[in-house]
Amino acid sequence: MDIIAELLRDIQLPKMVKVKQKFHAPELADTAGEVHEAIKKANVLSRISKGDRVAIAVGSRGVADLPILVRETAAAVKKAGGEPFIVPAMGSHGGATAEGQIDVLLQLGVTEEAVGAPIHSSMEVEKLGELPNGLPVYMDKLAFEADKIIVINRIKPHTAFRGPVESGLMKMITIGLGKQKGAEAAHAYSFKYMAEHVPEMAKISLAKAPIIFGLATLENAYDRPAKIVAVPAEDLEKAEPDLLLEAKSLMPKIHFNKFDVLIVNELGKDISGDGMDPNITGNFATPYASGGPDIARTVVLGLTEKTHGNANGIGMAHMTTKEVVDQIAWEKGYANALTSTVIEVIKLPMVLATKELAVKAAIKTCNAFDLSKVRLVRIQNTLEIGEIWISESMIEEAEQNPNLEIISSLEPLSL
Repeated sequence: MDIIAELLRDIQLPKMVKVKQKFHAPELADTAGEVHEAIKKANVLSRISKGDRVAIAVGSRGVADLPILVRETAAAVKKAGGEPFIVPAMGSHGGATAEGQIDVLLQLGVTEEAVGAPIHSSMEVEKLGELPNGLPVYMDKLAFEADKIIVINRIKPHTAFRGPVESGLMKMITIGLGKQKGAEAAHAYSFKYMAEHVPEMAKISLAKAPIIFGLATLENAYDRPAKIVAVPAEDLEKAEPDLLLEAKSLMPKIHFNKFDVLIVNELGKDISGDGMDPNITGNFATPYASGGPDIARTVVLGLTEKTHGNANGIGMAHMTTKEVVDQIAWEKGYANALTSTVIEVIKLPMVLATKELAVKAAIKTCNAFDLSKVRLVRIQNTLEIGEIWISESMIEEAEQNPNLEIISSLEPLSL
């Protein structure tokens, strides 16, 4: 008998129940209409002159209703007399190639046909200046040479640092539009200084490039649009911190502060920049961010189809399977790690032959006092946690929490 299987033979898998998690979750009924309302309220279309070539910067995240956001922004530009085109604003993502970044947009549903505007992709950049410490500031050459620039992004907590500005419009201006070189520069001194560098670098870009406004979205706990705001370029520095605080108040979470094992069915760059959002898992790759539940072991059982082998974040798991490792396109995660300088995310966890052995290994090593009563949670991914599975030992706690509703009978853990 295989020695690993023998060592794990007596570990029992717990029975599970499905639980519905409840969150305060405002949701927009008409995303397209809200885009036009937000742009109208900000009174920014007057900044576009007839015939202006307008670059619309779009990132690599799975933002809710992204094709609609881009399509309606392009339509508003056309209505103002401008000629919109899309530029990928995603730093080193897509393998740090122009073709790869177009493919990322394609996977997100942002195609020329879907949004009514051509896509122009290049990794060429212009240097706009540098910080006093010598860090250079770059911008996508195609965007910089346009007459006007609009930036679209979701605002949410970052996965590796904390500050008044985290993931959002100013970060996209600095890192997304900076392409590979800009992302590399912004990460050069590690995430320790990111909260300081992002807004300072963005200020240079805002001063030198023809950015007219940003379209910000906030999402609710079920990954749906909760708010859309158009922010004039000159107001970004002041407005974004308040939007970030609002975004944090809408974030979902696992309604258990401490448990032994977390099973994540799938990991991917389309789910989070870190493959699985550490704000949900509590597994942060840097010491400059914190939060989430206290979990002893995390198991990853699969990669999303849309991540195309990019397993950035797998290093934050403790166990995975040979099947997952065989799907990994190492160069993609390595490109991200070399750019961000965070290598913990691409390290290998313990690799087991099967899903069952991976979960049993997590249970055996979680150091619970009684492994027969292991506290285990299973989620599809860190974006979809409206419904989760919990082990039998957690039922009593769930029944006492008004934010949790048990919606299934007890059944064996199926892997």
